[in-house]
Amino acid sequence: MKEIKFSIFGMLFAVFFSCTATAQQKNAINPIIHADVPDASIIRVGDTYYMSSTTMHMNPGVPIMKSKDLTNWELVSYAYDTLGSNEALNLENGKNAYGRGTWASCLRYVDGTYYVSTFSSTTGKTYIFSTTDIEDGAWEEKSFSPSYHDHTIFFDEDGKIYMIWGAGKLRLIELKEDLTGVKEETEQVLIENAGKPTGATRGLPAEGSQIFKVNGKYYLFNINWPAGGMRTVIVHRADKITGPYEGKVVLQDRGIAQGGLIDTPDGPWFAYLFRDYGSVGRIPYLVPVTWEDGWPVLGIDGKVPDILDLPLSKGLVPGVVASDDFKRKKKDPDLPLVWQWNHNPDNSLWSVRERKGYLRLKTGRVDNDILQARNMLTQRTIGPECTGSTSIDVSNMKEGDFAGLILLQKKYGIVGVKFENGVKRIVMISAQNDTPEEIESLPLGQETIFVKAECDFNNRKDVADFFYSLDGQKWTKIGSQLKMAYTLPHFMGYRFGLFNSATQTAGGYADFDFFQIDKEISEK
Repeated sequence: MKEIKFSIFGMLFAVFFSCTATAQQKNAINPIIHADVPDASIIRVGDTYYMSSTTMHMNPGVPIMKSKDLTNWELVSYAYDTLGSNEALNLENGKNAYGRGTWASCLRYVDGTYYVSTFSSTTGKTYIFSTTDIEDGAWEEKSFSPSYHDHTIFFDEDGKIYMIWGAGKLRLIELKEDLTGVKEETEQVLIENAGKPTGATRGLPAEGSQIFKVNGKYYLFNINWPAGGMRTVIVHRADKITGPYEGKVVLQDRGIAQGGLIDTPDGPWFAYLFRDYGSVGRIPYLVPVTWEDGWPVLGIDGKVPDILDLPLSKGLVPGVVASDDFKRKKKDPDLPLVWQWNHNPDNSLWSVRERKGYLRLKTGRVDNDILQARNMLTQRTIGPECTGSTSIDVSNMKEGDFAGLILLQKKYGIVGVKFENGVKRIVMISAQNDTPEEIESLPLGQETIFVKAECDFNNRKDVADFFYSLDGQKWTKIGSQLKMAYTLPHFMGYRFGLFNSATQTAGGYADFDFFQIDKEISEK
């Protein structure tokens, strides 16, 4: 009898659990994108949301995404193809822009025109891009010095245009009407110590400003990271944009912080924030917002919910990462928007047209450091786990060439093919200890090779394994497991990268047949 009762109880529990899971599967789950999409700025135009984000040293830059429901996003544009041309951006003479390029952008919509502003310590400038067609139109660029750190731009109802920027001590300036610079004698200290509401005297000062106007009041969002504490959301409120401001802590939960406010057509409000989540990067969250006494109240009982009253994501971060067979019709763009180059590309040294159905990467110079090699084509990794694979035709590599698949960060891992001393070898390289080390090498007796990398971000496990195959069916692990780490010098989550680099003589090339990304791994 006890066994029967236990069996019935077990079945009822299973049914209850199944129903609960099914109910949960109808709703969005935090994080809304389990990939590196930090420093978001979101606007709503009618029933459509647009989001800008940070990709720093990647080009094209300042990605623009679109959504109808706040959870399913697709890339629709970039604010620029390249930020400029100098030694750091071009990976020349040992210089680079890792961890720099452009940072936190601010997206606005005013009288039929979209604006996105950003800044760069690499060029020392502040940028404002504008377009009347955010999805298909060209962007007009205006820039001026200096570079205003972590600024927010605001178009007020009286026609004045402001920027707020800084860390700890926040400042305000008024911009010229044509957005070409700052009006003279308009700079003022807005808040002397924006981190004061936390009571902390040490740690990361309040930064990452984003300002909003709701029901006639101005709300300034900032992040603060007290020493020994966690990333914290602070909001300051004022009746005038020039102040005075009163501030308070509005969220301290799991380090989810930095962002701003967005409303929905039906009335509910959300805060969009992000969380540092190990080697996959900084991942975006949505947090329900209610209003009490004129203040935004974030979360449910002060916590960020894992389940949201929003539509469930429909798949493999649709429109943010994607597989590619490199087959192009005449009117197709050469590269879908999911692809970004590591630093500025040399467009004379790559093609998806020279050989039908292949990405051809040519070498144009000699590089002895893979992190300095140009024309590395990248996509984000995604969590909680993912696999990236490709097939490479290495028949036209030259002596000293190295082509393959990299998991890109300072502590990188590579599986690929080296051509040295007249012999081609399958190799696995690990830079886990900061100095690249050839962990394993095997002779390659054919001209085509399949390689893949598997990333396990579950519960911040942050490990990757590398494989090769001679036929695309039977896979063999090679080298050692990479312990991935998010490092500040690169300041970005790991990315899959396709590359071909020369170490002796330029002029060779490698052909990549496809890139396949999957949301599962075989090694568990």
